[in-house]
Amino acid sequence: MNQDLMIRLFRSIDGEPSDDLVKVAEVIIDDERKKGHVRLADRLKNILDKNIISHQSFTGELTNILGSSITIPTDKRNKIPLAKEVPRELLRYEMILSKEVEEKIGRIENEYVARERLAHYGLKPRKRILLHGAPGCGKSMSAERIAWNIGLPFLKVKFEAVISSYLGESAANLKTLFEAVQTYPCVLLLDEFDFIAKSRDNKQDVGEMHRIVNILLNVLEDYDGPGIIMATTNLEGSIDKALFRRFDDIIEMPKPGHEEIQDILKSTLGSIKIAKDVKWSEIAKKMIGFSAALIVKIANDAAKLSIIKGNDNVNLYFLEEALKENQLYIKS
Repeated sequence: MNQDLMIRLFRSIDGEPSDDLVKVAEVIIDDERKKGHVRLADRLKNILDKNIISHQSFTGELTNILGSSITIPTDKRNKIPLAKEVPRELLRYEMILSKEVEEKIGRIENEYVARERLAHYGLKPRKRILLHGAPGCGKSMSAERIAWNIGLPFLKVKFEAVISSYLGESAANLKTLFEAVQTYPCVLLLDEFDFIAKSRDNKQDVGEMHRIVNILLNVLEDYDGPGIIMATTNLEGSIDKALFRRFDDIIEMPKPGHEEIQDILKSTLGSIKIAKDVKWSEIAKKMIGFSAALIVKIANDAAKLSIIKGNDNVNLYFLEEALKENQLYIKS
């Protein structure tokens, strides 16, 4: 299996250590390690462990600040919730974005807050949003930030529960989930949307995936609920073209520019002293083309290196060392 596809599949796994899906994932990790793919096995293990630790198993009733409630539906065969709630205290909402993207994200938030005033003039806020761009540029985080700022619960679709090998079940699961949120104000995230939204021109996909795309077209077009549907993708070119017309807004999340890189570095290293030999502008130039997530990682690695070496500040040497250590990620 393609490594990128395997990593994406592991990111969608969410459950308890005793779940069959988690056990299968552990077998795959052991198999990759036996093949000598140690680095891949370690990465898959880290992803799996993180998902298990952060798992919030909930199938009961959720009530939001508006008094609305919902029982998260489950798939009929295995009774796995089709979505999970990310608690408000775990939402990531502090972001550094370009001015253009900040305005677009802010517009979504402002329109939702002003939805009643808009309705007075026969207008509706943007409710169906597609975010696309390179990995690590803040697509999922933007969805969390919107939920935080407008005060709505944040639900994330669990594709491993939605997708079934049995004929017709995947489409039925998706339809059931959208019916459940039609009356429940929330931000519903379809992360890595291309996983179920591939173009119907792809001859390698089976008929079931085509049925899912057809259902997606219908549920997105029909959605007029009190919340916001958000989808993210790294591969916008593979999404069925008809789906693009179902979104009220399509926003590209670019890699940070020179100014944003400096701001990200300063923000990440805000709790530790910075040596005088660190020139933010010069360091930022060396990170042009990096994702926001990679910039944060480099900054954190530099901070940890300095602490381990007994320094009370981050100097140019530690930042340069962190850059070298992350060459593998930079190339990818």
